[in-house]
Amino acid sequence: MTNRNRFPKVNVHPILLIFIIISILTGTFMELSIIILIVFIHELGHYLMAYLLKWRIRSIMLWVFGGVMETDEHGNRSIREEFLVTISGPFQHLIIYLFLFCFKYFHVIPDSIISVALYYNTLILCFNLLPIWPLDGGKLLYLLSSKFIPYKKAYYSIILFSIVTASLFLFIQFIFFPFTLSAFLIMIFLLFENKNEWKQRYYAFIRFLLNRYEGNHYVCKINPIQVGSGSTMMELFSMFKRDQKHPIYIIYPKEKRKVVDEMDCLHVYFSDNRHNETIGERFN
Repeated sequence: MTNRNRFPKVNVHPILLIFIIISILTGTFMELSIIILIVFIHELGHYLMAYLLKWRIRSIMLWVFGGVMETDEHGNRSIREEFLVTISGPFQHLIIYLFLFCFKYFHVIPDSIISVALYYNTLILCFNLLPIWPLDGGKLLYLLSSKFIPYKKAYYSIILFSIVTASLFLFIQFIFFPFTLSAFLIMIFLLFENKNEWKQRYYAFIRFLLNRYEGNHYVCKINPIQVGSGSTMMELFSMFKRDQKHPIYIIYPKEKRKVVDEMDCLHVYFSDNRHNETIGERFN
């Protein structure tokens, strides 16, 4: 059970440990320390908003130029809530800018350190707004598409788009820019993250359906769905949208129609274990 009364466990990704070792060997540990602090403040923004919205938070994973907050929310919170949690990370960079300019004005810390912090704060902000999952830019793009297309299509599409985009960034780096180990490792990391996400896509979709079946989802709109009697349950579920409840209109031959509740369809799938039947056979 997730404990909301204390700060969640903070983990350090192995790739960040590699960068720490490299920074010690190359004498750039001060710069890396600034990066880690900025990333931590960024993730703290996500955490504070999620905590205020009573999300079930597991842990925070820190890696170079970003991090990931693991939760037990799988498409069951409203798009508005997910937007607030997502945008709270980038918003922290504005707070960092404010503090850095105050420090500079009152000469609290040396200008050289402030210049480095300003540079990395801008770099990390821009990096996290790239349209690649699980970066904030990728999540914002996913949330935007979720308002107009079904959950499954939006989720699958953002992963495929992220794989193509990360691969394109790698190609551009090799062809047009000098090779840098940090940029290479970060893009490889994002490629592997999306590759693993793609492997787990079916289970993520099932978690979405299960939360919906258990009543743990937000509804702001009723949107009927028409489906042919020969369709399978999974074909129907692939049409489900976030923040919406779907009365199901089953279309039989000779224009015969029957209306069933989406919960009845979910019950058939999760409780009756009759996955091979068509919708028409099950509700005839």
